[in-house]
Amino acid sequence: MGETNWAGTYTYRAGKLHRPSTLQQVREIVANTPRLRVLGSRHSFTDIADSSELLSLDGLPIDAVVDHAARTVSVNAGITYGQLARALNAEGVALHNLASLPHISVAGAVATATHGSGDANGNLATAVAGLELVTSSGEIVTASRGDADFEGMVVGLGALGAVMRLTLDIEPTYHVSQRVFEGLSWHALVDHFDEITASGASVSLFTRWGDSVDQVWVKNRVPAAPERGDLWGAVPSKVDRHPVPGRDPANCSQQLGVPGLWSDRLPHFRMGFTPGAGEEIQSEYFVPRRHAVAAIQALRAVADRIRDLLQVCEIRTIAADQLWMSPQYEQDTIAIHFSWTRDQASVERALVDVEAALSPFEARPHWGKLFLQDAASIAALYERLPDFAGLVERLDPRGAFSNDWLESHVLGVK
Repeated sequence: MGETNWAGTYTYRAGKLHRPSTLQQVREIVANTPRLRVLGSRHSFTDIADSSELLSLDGLPIDAVVDHAARTVSVNAGITYGQLARALNAEGVALHNLASLPHISVAGAVATATHGSGDANGNLATAVAGLELVTSSGEIVTASRGDADFEGMVVGLGALGAVMRLTLDIEPTYHVSQRVFEGLSWHALVDHFDEITASGASVSLFTRWGDSVDQVWVKNRVPAAPERGDLWGAVPSKVDRHPVPGRDPANCSQQLGVPGLWSDRLPHFRMGFTPGAGEEIQSEYFVPRRHAVAAIQALRAVADRIRDLLQVCEIRTIAADQLWMSPQYEQDTIAIHFSWTRDQASVERALVDVEAALSPFEARPHWGKLFLQDAASIAALYERLPDFAGLVERLDPRGAFSNDWLESHVLGVK
């Protein structure tokens, strides 16, 4: 087939790629295919989306139907956050948060609990109020917030069926300003971690684990509190910055405190910019917020062993939720994200050090990024995993949506 992921680091082994144009075609394909997975915007870095055959939803009509009375929007699963934001802006409404990149598909982000940032912000899946999926029998199943098993279906890892539509919570539109602070000392971060992450509605810390935290990106809803002169010793940048030191910030969202629409400031990169492929491999781990400082210090201790492979590391916070397979299930977390150079074998060796450093802190990997942890180690971290496995058995009894990744890293080999 020759198809690759977004970064060109993984080539799908599937022998056939289906591109249906109607829901009925999806139902027929799913019901008559022994094994398949749904292929989204290809922003995963492993074989999570691979199977004997793949199903792409990019041939179905893109739509977003706003219900102002219910404060929701119903979208087809293949829509990207960039496309959705344009539709919402036309209606004067918004989402509670966005991820760093606006180019990822809504369904893929939800299925893997992809997130933005903010002490009070849940991951993107927490906005889901309802969903519709096609199970392996071709049946259409719908579920809404409050239904039995709904909280197990939202972060579904592609294991339950082909998600066709999602209903998301919306709110009135808002504006955001963004400022970058530079040169935050590790001492200040350790002593004031909670105050620093609370300094904005969304806060990201970027570092290469050197002598200091290189940058702190602070995003605030407008109007916000008066602007700070500094951030516990970190000084405001006088020019726009790229998260990776030394790179051209032309494609980054506007900074320097200039207000803009939520959709133009919450992502780190501009909506009209398509990220270049082949430049990186990504990994990410979540640890309970109570372990934040200790986990950061543990990574600093192994920094010399990973720095040469690292483009940049981003640290963010995400609020707790009730979604069974979310890394934030019943716990506030910090996310530690690694953007690596494109050297798979060396990155996997570096992850041995990273996962060893983080293992005392109950680290959970991002489902869509590269990690080494297996199903046995992950099982101890997800108390609702047995319930999720039962849901998989009920909705996909023939295992049509199972694959090697799911068996190796989540459910275990039967």
